[in-house]
Amino acid sequence: MKSDSVDYGDGVRSVDTTRSLQQPNCRQVICHFRAGSENFREATMTVAGLMRQYQVVGRKAPTEEHPNPEAYRMIIFAPNPVVAKSKFWYYMHQFRKMKKTTGEILDVVEIVEKNKRIVKNYGIWLRYSSRSGTHNMYREFRDVTLTGAVSQLYDEMAGRHRTRPRSIQIIRTATVAAKDLKRLNGMQYAKADVKFPLPHRVSSGKRGQKALSSSTYSTVRPTTFLG
Repeated sequence: MKSDSVDYGDGVRSVDTTRSLQQPNCRQVICHFRAGSENFREATMTVAGLMRQYQVVGRKAPTEEHPNPEAYRMIIFAPNPVVAKSKFWYYMHQFRKMKKTTGEILDVVEIVEKNKRIVKNYGIWLRYSSRSGTHNMYREFRDVTLTGAVSQLYDEMAGRHRTRPRSIQIIRTATVAAKDLKRLNGMQYAKADVKFPLPHRVSSGKRGQKALSSSTYSTVRPTTFLG
């Protein structure tokens, strides 16, 4: 799948049903967030470990009048499939007259990236609610997977802004080229001649040698600066 994805956070008010899936009567639901929407119920979610990316497909339960109802798909970041399904029904209830008691889950699949060996630059557009209001933000992270970058996002937002996981809504994610980076933290690693000097090295880093010196005890303080 493409790296662009949509997370469905609190305050979703509008929906754009666009691109069709391969299955009949199945559409992808893309959410648009509107700043200043404060009249919404907060969903409780805790983040433990790495976030995962899930594709959840659900629909309204079939009836005699509608034996084959339309199915909807969401791309959701959640720590486990249980939270992913819970968030699916929470947002479907907001923009469609559907809920868990009147619907059914067709499929829950975890999306895993094929190439996890190359470090990539990820750009994340998000919206979060603080104690003073609602804010939009753009952040960049370096990681080998998108879920790793999202996990960094949740950790950094909790440390820098005291933001709770339930208050973060990821609007869009994308892989950013080196020339399009905007944050200095990522730009310093995107150079062609980037070097990682090791000025302080010890002998214990070499195989088959003891720590700091060849003898067990020494009366001289070791010198590790070799620059």
